[in-house]
Amino acid sequence: MKSSWRNRPSGSWFSRLWRPWVTLHPFRGRGRTINEPRSVGIRDLMASPDEVGARPSRRWVVIGGFFLILLVALITRLFFLQVLDYKASVAAVQYNSLRTTTIPASRGEILDRTRTPLVTNVTTTELRLSRAEAALHPAIIGALSSLTGLSVKVINADLSNKQYNQYQPAPIMSNAPAKVIEFIKLHPSEFPGVTVLDASTRAYPNGGSVGAQILGYVGPITQQEINANPNAGYQTDSTFGKTGIENYYEQYLRGRDGTSTLEVNVNNQILGSVQTKKPLVGDSVVLNIDAPLQKALDGYLASEILADRHSVDPISGKVPAALNGAAVVLDPNTGAVLAMASYPSYNLNSFVSGLSNSEFHQLLKVGAFNDYAIQGLYTPGSTFKLITATTELQTGILSASKYIDDTGTFTVPGCLKGANHGCVFHDDDNSAAGLINLPKALTVSSDYYFYNLGYLFWSQTNKYGQTPIQNVAADYGLTLTTNIDLPQEVQGRVDSPEVRKQLHAAAPKDFPTVSWYTGDNIEMAFGQGTTALTPIALANAYATFANGGTRYAPEVAAGVVDPHGNVVIRYSPRVLGHVSLPASIRNPILQGLTGVVSSPSGTAYAPFHANINFSLSNFPIAGKTGTASNQPGEEPNSWFVGFGPTNHPEYVVLCVIAEGGYGASASAPVVAKTFNYLVAHPVPALKLGAQLTTPKKK
Repeated sequence: MKSSWRNRPSGSWFSRLWRPWVTLHPFRGRGRTINEPRSVGIRDLMASPDEVGARPSRRWVVIGGFFLILLVALITRLFFLQVLDYKASVAAVQYNSLRTTTIPASRGEILDRTRTPLVTNVTTTELRLSRAEAALHPAIIGALSSLTGLSVKVINADLSNKQYNQYQPAPIMSNAPAKVIEFIKLHPSEFPGVTVLDASTRAYPNGGSVGAQILGYVGPITQQEINANPNAGYQTDSTFGKTGIENYYEQYLRGRDGTSTLEVNVNNQILGSVQTKKPLVGDSVVLNIDAPLQKALDGYLASEILADRHSVDPISGKVPAALNGAAVVLDPNTGAVLAMASYPSYNLNSFVSGLSNSEFHQLLKVGAFNDYAIQGLYTPGSTFKLITATTELQTGILSASKYIDDTGTFTVPGCLKGANHGCVFHDDDNSAAGLINLPKALTVSSDYYFYNLGYLFWSQTNKYGQTPIQNVAADYGLTLTTNIDLPQEVQGRVDSPEVRKQLHAAAPKDFPTVSWYTGDNIEMAFGQGTTALTPIALANAYATFANGGTRYAPEVAAGVVDPHGNVVIRYSPRVLGHVSLPASIRNPILQGLTGVVSSPSGTAYAPFHANINFSLSNFPIAGKTGTASNQPGEEPNSWFVGFGPTNHPEYVVLCVIAEGGYGASASAPVVAKTFNYLVAHPVPALKLGAQLTTPKKK
C-alpha cells in the first residue's frame, strides 16, 4: 500500500519540513504530483518554537562566561598598574610633563675656637641662560657676548656643559658687574631666557692664605664623588669639598639642596613652576684653631724658610735648599690642634676667582697643595732620641745615672773591617762630650750615647727581642696614623728588619738591602736609616710625653653647630693609647730636654735666647733639636720640638724644614717665636655653646 504524505506521522521530519510550506503556499499544493520539483527556504530547515524546547540558561552561561573572563583580565591589569607597577607608572606619566631641578644650598661656615669666621659665604650675582631660549633665539648668544665681553665660543661651551641640568638655565657669568645686571634688567625683551640669580661663594675674612691646607677648598663634584655618595642627593652641578676641613666635614657643611619642580611640554619647553622646596643652609664647623695664632705661625714658618734659602749654614758652609716645611701647635692635655702650618702654600681665593692652568700646574710643581704637617715624611734625626731614651729606662738596659765616656767616635765591638754597614760611627760635629749620663746626653744631643744603646739592644736580642725600640715607638704612635680629622694623612715608619723587607719588596732599586746588621740598629736608635715620620705624629709623641703618657688623637674640629648656633655635635678628646712614664722614667728625660733650652751646653740654648722675649724662669721650655742626614750633598732636615711650661705643659710646638740645615739654626727660631706669641697671647677658651638635646641627623 502506497503511503501518502497525509498518512506520515505528524512528528516525522517530512511533516516538519512540509507543513510550513503548505501553510504558506496552499494554492501550490493542489494538483501537483509528488515528483514535481519544489524550492526549500531557510525556514523550511528550522523547527517551530512550539516544537523545540527553549534553552535560555545555556545562552546566559556562555555570554556570562565571556564577560567574566574580560572582567578578570581587566582587574588583573588594573592590579598590576595600580599596585605592583604603581611607582613606575606614576614616574612614567610625570616624566612626560614634570622635571625637577635643584636649588643649591649655601654651605655652612668654618669658625675658629672663639667663633671668629675663617670661611664664610658671600652672595654674588650670576647670569644664567635658558638652553631652550638660546635654541629658539640664537641672537641672544651674540647679544650676551657683546654685553659681557665673553666670547661666543665660551658661552656655547657653557650651554653644552653636561655638568649642569639640561632643564636648568646654564651659568654663563659669575660675579657679574653691576652695569651688566642693570642693562639686562632695563632691556628684558632683548635678553629672553637670561636670568639674574644670587649665588653663594666662599669668602675668607682672614685672608685666603691663613690656614689654607687646614681649611681646604671646594670645587665642582666629579662623577667618582657622586658614585661614592649614592644616597646623598648630589647632582652633576653640585659643589664638593676637595681638601682639608671642607672635605672631612663635607656631610655637615654642604647643607641640603632645595628643589624646583617644573612643568614642560613635549618639546621640553618650560611651561611654569609647579612646586618649590627651599634649600637648607649647612651646619658650621667650629675648630680648635686660634685664628691669630694660626696667622702668626704661617708667617713664622714662611719667613724662616725664605730666609734659610738665602743664608749660609754655619756648620756645612752651604746655602740650604729649604724645600718645604711644617709647624704644629698642640694642646698636650686634649690633643686639640691649636694651629698647623705648611709651606709652600697657596691662596684659597684663587679657587673663587679662578685659577689658570699655568698657575695650577706651577703650584702643583712646588708642592703647594701638600699639607706637609700630615703628609710630609722626614727622617727625624735626634728628635727620635726621646723614644730610645724611654726604651732604655723602661727596659733597664742602662740606668739614667749611668755614665758613658763619649769619645766622639763609637767603634762597634767585634766588628770586622769591611763589614757591610761599617764599624765606626762619629758624633755629628766630631766633638767628644766626655762622661755623660742620660740627661746630659739629651741636653748636648750626644750621638755616641745613643750609638751605644743601639748596639746594646741588638747584642742582647735574646733578652729584649729584636724590636724593643720600635715597640716603644709604636706606643708613642709613630708607626700608625694619628687619626687626625683631616683627609689623606700619611703613615710614618720606624726602621726595623721587617720594614726593611717590606721596602725592598715594594721598591728593590731604592731599597736594595734586605739584611739587618748591628749598624742598622745603631742608626735606627738615633733616628736615621729608613725611619721617616710626619710632623703631626712626632708632635703628638712629644705631647704624649709632656702630659705624662696619654696619647690623644689630634683634633682640628671642636664641634658642629647648626645655623642658629645650637651645638649638634661636640667632639671630646679621644684617647688612643698610653706610654708607661712613671716619675723614674719621665723625670730624667724631662731634665735632659729642659737642659736643651736652658743650659748653656744645650743645643738650642743660643737660638732660643736670641729669639725669645720672655723669661724662661717664668715660662720654662723643654725641647729637642734634630739634624737628620739626607743623601750625600744635601743639607740635613732641620727639626725642633718644644713644650712648656715644663711644670704643667700647655703647648707643644714643632717645626721641621726639609734640607733646612741644623735644627738649632733653622727650626728652633720658629718655635721660639711661636712661644713668644703664646706667652703674650695665651690661647683663648673654646666657645662652642649649649648642645641640642637630640643631635640632628645628617
